Amino acid sequence: MKDKALVEIALYAALIAALGLIPPIPFLSGIPITAQTLGIMLAGIMLGPWRAFVSMALFVLLVAIGMPLLAGGRGGLGVFSGATVGFVIGFPFSAMAVGAFALMFKKLPLVVAVTLASVLGGIVVQYLFGIVGFSLMTEKSLLMSAAIMWVYIPGDLVKVVLTAVIVRAVYHSRATAIATR
Repeated sequence: MKDKALVEIALYAALIAALGLIPPIPFLSGIPITAQTLGIMLAGIMLGPWRAFVSMALFVLLVAIGMPLLAGGRGGLGVFSGATVGFVIGFPFSAMAVGAFALMFKKLPLVVAVTLASVLGGIVVQYLFGIVGFSLMTEKSLLMSAAIMWVYIPGDLVKVVLTAVIVRAVYHSRATAIATR
């Protein structure tokens, strides 16, 4: 792997950690609203599917070894026995899906492609992992778990819009920085 790719992978893992410093909004379900999924969407678009996957896998590994990088300063193996386990495990797969969808929609206008990729990979794929993990940890049905998660969708749609705005700005200043274009 080239040095530039390694730096980009580490940079986006660090971005997710930095977004975790923004205080989370707690919810009764035990799953906080965080800015970290914005970073997942950006990683997928900017790095492409495989480098985004590696970047988020690095982040999850750092969390697993105890670094308090998740929103609210959480980290360690205990994270993998809580209600958010599916979301955390889903980070690499969601980022990879965002990148793959962005490549699939490459011929569409930039903002449309980014929006579709972010919704499908950054919300749908992320929630598939999150809902299954929540269901397993709380012993609620998949349907009940999905119903509980609907409250988070508006915030994630705001992150989709922010992703599109950021990617558009980067594209106009340095188009070559976007691996999926």
